[in-house]
Amino acid sequence: MDKNDREYMWRDLGLQLVMILVMVFMFLHMHDIPRKLFTKFRLRSRSDIQAKRHFVQGAQLLARARSSKTRSASNSLAKDALAEAEKAIALDPKDAAAYLLKALALDLQGFRTSALDSLDMALSPLAVKSLDVQERGDALLKRAELKMAMNERGRVDSALTDLIESVKLNSKNFKAFCLLGKCYEAKKMTEEARTAYEEALKVEPQSTVAQEALSRLGS
Repeated sequence: MDKNDREYMWRDLGLQLVMILVMVFMFLHMHDIPRKLFTKFRLRSRSDIQAKRHFVQGAQLLARARSSKTRSASNSLAKDALAEAEKAIALDPKDAAAYLLKALALDLQGFRTSALDSLDMALSPLAVKSLDVQERGDALLKRAELKMAMNERGRVDSALTDLIESVKLNSKNFKAFCLLGKCYEAKKMTEEARTAYEEALKVEPQSTVAQEALSRLGS
């Protein structure tokens, strides 16, 4: 193939490419796809903003519920916080923060099983990517706390799994190490419990909880 043939071939290929691009743009324009995509993106952004607004309102209500001096007022505010969390979830079901808010509001009302279900959703593949490493560690700790508080047979092993992962994600989480030690004690794993409490002391050297636990274990 001589130089003229090659030049002709490249011009032909270039022309075909231009024609294909023109046809693609004509197809998109005919079906109003650019505008639809823009509208979809704009609506999605609006939903995100609304979801965040409901989350913030719910978090403020939950804070008020926790500081309330009467049980009835606390429950009323927790219910309102729960409603805001559910609105946020409806608008953005992939945001784990809303599920965490829902879990905390349910827990405050005493609905631990439902709170645990919401934490499961926060830590599910659907939503967990929206949490950073420390937030995941905190969510695992909260789930373990609920499992231990329910005091049901078989929950200790599940809580233990959550706590081992929690301290891996955040080695400065004092509460996680203490609860981990408690789990190991419940399973009669003395050496593992001692190690957990020692790690807790590294984070909080003045902790009487960890010191008393180590004394109890014969450290």
